[in-house]
Amino acid sequence: MMKQVRPKKNLGQHFLTDLTIAKRIADTVDACPGLPVLEVGPGMGVMTQYLVEKPRPLKVVEIDRESVDYLNEHFPQLRENILGEDFLRMDLNKVFDGQQFVLTGNYPYDISSQIFFKMIDNRDLIPCCTGMIQHEVALRMASKPGCKAYGILSVLIQAWYDVEYLFMVDETVFNPPPKVKSAVIRLTRNHVHDLGCDEQLFKRVVKAVFNQRRKMLRGSLKQIVKDDRGADSELFNHPFMTLRPEQLTIEEFVVLTHLVEKELCTTTK
Repeated sequence: MMKQVRPKKNLGQHFLTDLTIAKRIADTVDACPGLPVLEVGPGMGVMTQYLVEKPRPLKVVEIDRESVDYLNEHFPQLRENILGEDFLRMDLNKVFDGQQFVLTGNYPYDISSQIFFKMIDNRDLIPCCTGMIQHEVALRMASKPGCKAYGILSVLIQAWYDVEYLFMVDETVFNPPPKVKSAVIRLTRNHVHDLGCDEQLFKRVVKAVFNQRRKMLRGSLKQIVKDDRGADSELFNHPFMTLRPEQLTIEEFVVLTHLVEKELCTTTK
């Protein structure tokens, strides 16, 4: 019998040891029926054992060689579907031959934001995403305008997904215990197919203003657009300019992106 996998600090591994919670997380995919499931970072398969019972195709992606060997031994029925790869480098179109799927996992905390940014880039493939992340990251993802936790992650994810904060998980149910609490979330694709503005500029504007979140927008936008047109500038004379970024809704960020784009076009002429 193979020995247990040792959690590796460099991979940010914290193995879940509570089977009740593992089953609860696995069951979050039931809200998105019929689609195949891709589990990220299965480790020793604590969630996998419940996902594999569901009547739908399952693949797991695991970067840790030792965990891949363990999974191959303990889940022979998954042998062809255990992918020893780095999720962040995968071509997600190839996972289920271009078919949509549900993304789930006990995500490595140090790359969870990168996982969600990759999900956004592949949003047409991923109508539903569930799983466990740091409690603080979950709060940021679900936060609404006007809240302290509202930021880059809130805006960029909520532009495309409805976010549900499902439940908190205590640090004592992991080996080794992380220094933070965890939470389980579910993201469901909303009905937005086009933001109605330049998407790359939208991201740039959101990141620029939240990276200087204490400043009013007039100050933080100067790194993108020069404020040298005075009274002629529709952007810098807009009522938004005296607000701070956490006061703007996603729709208002779209309006702001249009204003920035217009200003960029005017100043480059």
